[in-house]
Amino acid sequence: MAIHKLHIEDFLSFAKQHPVLDVRSPGEYNHAHIPGAYSFPLFTDDERKVVGTAYKQQSREQAIKIGLDYFGVKMRKMVEEAESIAGSHKPVVKQESVATKTILIHCWRGGMRSAAVAWLLDLYGFNVYTLIGGYKLFRKWVLEQFEKPYSFNVLGGYTGSGKTYVLEAMLKKGENVIDLEGLAHHKGSAFGSLGMPKQPSQEMFENKLSLKLFAAAQLEKPVWLEDESQRIGEVNIPINLWRQMRAQTLYFLDIPFEERLKHITAEYGKQEKEKLVNAIIRIKKRLGGLETKEAIGALVEDRTEDSFRILLTYYDKQYLKAMHNREGLEALLQKIPCVSVHESNMNQLLQPH
Repeated sequence: MAIHKLHIEDFLSFAKQHPVLDVRSPGEYNHAHIPGAYSFPLFTDDERKVVGTAYKQQSREQAIKIGLDYFGVKMRKMVEEAESIAGSHKPVVKQESVATKTILIHCWRGGMRSAAVAWLLDLYGFNVYTLIGGYKLFRKWVLEQFEKPYSFNVLGGYTGSGKTYVLEAMLKKGENVIDLEGLAHHKGSAFGSLGMPKQPSQEMFENKLSLKLFAAAQLEKPVWLEDESQRIGEVNIPINLWRQMRAQTLYFLDIPFEERLKHITAEYGKQEKEKLVNAIIRIKKRLGGLETKEAIGALVEDRTEDSFRILLTYYDKQYLKAMHNREGLEALLQKIPCVSVHESNMNQLLQPH
């Protein structure tokens, strides 16, 4: 059998069907990786350091010899692990012709690490494909996606408008949707991390977002996104992409204050009081001393709605200020009057305006 080499977009297409083995070290993988790839390290972090030092300070040949010492004792285990991954892997897109013994492999630059593992698995009988240029080239491709032009429909609205739920309903209806907050594991405010998984690294956020953009672009219809600040928790929307978002039509869900208050009270009121108090303290400087004291006091006294009324008033002012700073807003803004936070918002959005 032969080892086949693929360019990035062909590699990503194959990855919808077959498992991708990332043979970089655990530290490299944990920082960021191709979404969906399995960690399949040739070397541990310490072993990689030893081999790398030998390569720089001694010679390529000496580095290979040291690497072989580490690699040799792992061969059987790696073959067995690759068999297990290939046998249990579930394709993103199902096809009847998917071969269970096909494996995709990459390292950092498409060099010795991927070549070594590819040789072993090819020898064993796998149908092996490697990525030309490795993860380094993938990252170049990722950044290129943020420079492309896109057609966006941006969904806006004050805090508590249920924008995320509307986007979820749109997705179920077959609309072209990217959930930025879902990718960032954060809902965008001081309370945005509550009930969410740990945020990805900036690099991993970009990796996930680029694949979503690439897939969305293939559908040839506008992409629905939620109106966001450039920063979502600890990660940033790439600046060129964010500028494109700001220049697109803003569909603003115009929902009464009291309806939004009910919604966020139900959504966040179930969170631990200590976490809510800590979140309020984080915005103390902007919220103001008196409002901070009153919001925390209301929480302590189980007057959750009173606390959120103060906070919602604050966030409405912040959002309104951001809207006024938006260039050309009058031409871009389309208000969608809504009686309540409900899926019916989606039906109004999908009607011609």
